[in-house]
Amino acid sequence: MTRAEGGCHCGAVRFAIEVASEGDDAPRTALCHCADCRRCAGAPVVGWTAVPSSTFTVLQGTPTVYRSSELAERSFCAQCGTGLFYINETVLPGLVDIQTATFDDPQAFPAMAHIQAADAIGWMMQAHELPRFDRYPEF
Repeated sequence: MTRAEGGCHCGAVRFAIEVASEGDDAPRTALCHCADCRRCAGAPVVGWTAVPSSTFTVLQGTPTVYRSSELAERSFCAQCGTGLFYINETVLPGLVDIQTATFDDPQAFPAMAHIQAADAIGWMMQAHELPRFDRYPEF
């Protein structure tokens, strides 16, 4: 097992996970296109890394919890607003879903799948075809 840490934008909330490299405890990663994730994050898609609750620890701060549906709770930093965690014991029993971009090294958790693709914004199907710029372009 290795350890991975992350936190919110302002640093008020920090967390850690113990990462298994294989088996049932290995992180499961996905890009979620559901309308709830999009609206909560203000983004067209949200990267998630699901880990067993037993491997997850909040190291610093106290995230604010928002009940986003009857079954789900979303945690975020009350100071800077960064979305952090998602818990839904019905859909993801025993797991904490962590917004992948909040890890100190999000590159360590590459997406394995697109989920809730039925809810995807139509133009996301061609997003990979758009021009790319290393920094802001001069329009």
